[in-house]
Amino acid sequence: MTLNNKHAVVTGGGSGVGAAIALKLAENEVKVTILGRRDKPLKAIANNHENIDWRVCDVTNANDLEQCYNNIRKKFGKINIIIANAGEAFSKPFHKMSSKDISSIMDVNVIGVFNTFKYALEDMESEGWGRMIAISSTAGLKGYSYVSAYCASKHAVIGLTRSLAMELAKKGITVNSVCPSYIDTPMTERTIANITKLTNLNSVDAIQELVSSNPQKRLILPSEVAETILWLCKDTSNSINGQSISIAGGEI
Repeated sequence: MTLNNKHAVVTGGGSGVGAAIALKLAENEVKVTILGRRDKPLKAIANNHENIDWRVCDVTNANDLEQCYNNIRKKFGKINIIIANAGEAFSKPFHKMSSKDISSIMDVNVIGVFNTFKYALEDMESEGWGRMIAISSTAGLKGYSYVSAYCASKHAVIGLTRSLAMELAKKGITVNSVCPSYIDTPMTERTIANITKLTNLNSVDAIQELVSSNPQKRLILPSEVAETILWLCKDTSNSINGQSISIAGGEI
């Protein structure tokens, strides 16, 4: 079985890792729908390849997402591959956090993944084949200072994928998470800007601080994550299930 004409949904597909994943899949004959909250970046990515379509959608809103899925099936058919990439990150000392901070990040990073997976499950079960992949983080595998809410959310994503993988193992559907360390994306650029604002570090030193735990001492490239996603989607990865794949230069 090839990926030709499989239908993939990539959330947070308007920039960074989501955009790289969408383009990689499209180049490999997958029909891709990218979702996000802003139309302009989604249009820009979709214009790069004829196999990419886009929709504005809020993954935290179950009704909105369910209706969105109903609409995109009319163009590309049943959903075979889900890449739950949409996410939120912030840094704050624990003693300055509020319950609103943690509920907000859980809403996007955990409930968003749940919704994204749930409303595609029936399609995959009916086809007897599917790929559910969540973009987690090394923050789902270990702890980091000042991002306890983010770490909690990514640990939850890994727990969700591991459990769902066991539940769906006999249905031809694999469920995995990919765990990069800091990636060279706009989100990391915002993190760097925040570090320079709050410390005496310049941007170069701030980057070095971020990559200090990576033995390769560099940011991960979006293309590296995209290639891993493509590999997980292929039939040669049928037995890769319930895994949390670290892309971190040997950090973990």
